[in-house]
Amino acid sequence: MTSRAKSDTKYALGPVLDFMRLLWSIEHGLQRMSKRMEGELGITGPQRLVLRVVGQFPGLSAGELAHIVRLHPSTITGILQRLVAKGFLERTRDPGDSRRARLRLKPGAVIHTRTSPGTVEKVVTQVLNRIGASNVRAARRVLAEIAQELSEV
Repeated sequence: MTSRAKSDTKYALGPVLDFMRLLWSIEHGLQRMSKRMEGELGITGPQRLVLRVVGQFPGLSAGELAHIVRLHPSTITGILQRLVAKGFLERTRDPGDSRRARLRLKPGAVIHTRTSPGTVEKVVTQVLNRIGASNVRAARRVLAEIAQELSEV
């Protein structure tokens, strides 16, 4: 038994606190990996997510993007400003609504939209492939329910 397993047994928290501990561990890991990505790739995890989504759906508005990635519009605004400043995204006026901007990747962003090692989605891909479709569906149901409940609070 590893020292971590011994520690987890010694400090049994019960199912709710144990699950919350796992969620916080994931959140901490995402933050840590995002900082590492910024140092190695020049963009953070959320910035890369935005580039990949805009690459998949060119012409999105910032509001549509915020809805897809489930981040607050003010958070998206900051991410978009940094990506525009880095020359990865361009904003063009929506011809139907001049108050709205449409987002498109610039050529320099394409390298950041490819699957590559050292990224959060590479780790997630490996784990999802390893645990199998039925476990992925079950985990997704649980996490989606928690996300929904938290968004209503």
